[in-house]
Amino acid sequence: MISSPDIHENTRSSERGNMLFMILIAVVLIGLLTAAIMSTSTTDGANIDKETLVIRASEVQRTASEFERAVLFIVSNRKSEVDIRFAHPAFSHTDYGDLADADTLEEQQVQVFHTNGGGASFRKPPPDIQTTTGGDWEFYGGTAIPGVGTDKADLVAVLPNVSQQFCNKINELSGQPVTPTPEDTGSTAAGVGTAGDCVNFGALGRFDATQQFYTIPNTMDATTFAQDSNTSAARAALQACVKCDIGPNALHFYHVLLAR
Repeated sequence: MISSPDIHENTRSSERGNMLFMILIAVVLIGLLTAAIMSTSTTDGANIDKETLVIRASEVQRTASEFERAVLFIVSNRKSEVDIRFAHPAFSHTDYGDLADADTLEEQQVQVFHTNGGGASFRKPPPDIQTTTGGDWEFYGGTAIPGVGTDKADLVAVLPNVSQQFCNKINELSGQPVTPTPEDTGSTAAGVGTAGDCVNFGALGRFDATQQFYTIPNTMDATTFAQDSNTSAARAALQACVKCDIGPNALHFYHVLLAR
């Protein structure tokens, strides 16, 4: 039997119509998915979708680890721990110094963000994980971290004022309690020569040419961190999100750069 050309043409037209309809449906679904994802993100990090939250938590961990490698590289080159510097023009302040002033090789070799020093890349914190009072990465030498080194203050990177959602995720990934959040207890603010009672010290505590390690450090509530059943003490808490008793929105992520 010889097929009619009209039948073939009608069939192809129908197929083209079905394909166009399927493409339109796909476009609509993609649009709805995009709108749903965007609607779950807010400027204070209060409601990021789960996949994005994991990605941003992992990004923060990688950035902090890069800072740590840079610090250890500087120390391995026989540079003093008190001479480590964190200058970079991308900071919203100049408290860590001016990287342009490091014009000799010796000065460059102690700079975390200089190619002749630690060689770390500077990255702003990812969006939607901090509260409206969040800000740049900070670097302090004022807290003795539970289970880490001795009772001296350690050098730490701090991402201040993170959201509760991010705090929970980072503690989950770090093997720390999610509920309740590990605590940095006390009510004394940091000052010149005074560590205070929070891992996030503020401008006075920034690790620079004026302020390095505090002699009497801030201490956290070690009982609120993950415990080692063999020693009945806190496991080495090399990174975590902690709740400070002082300050608004006082949830802060920290990562140990140098244990002392």
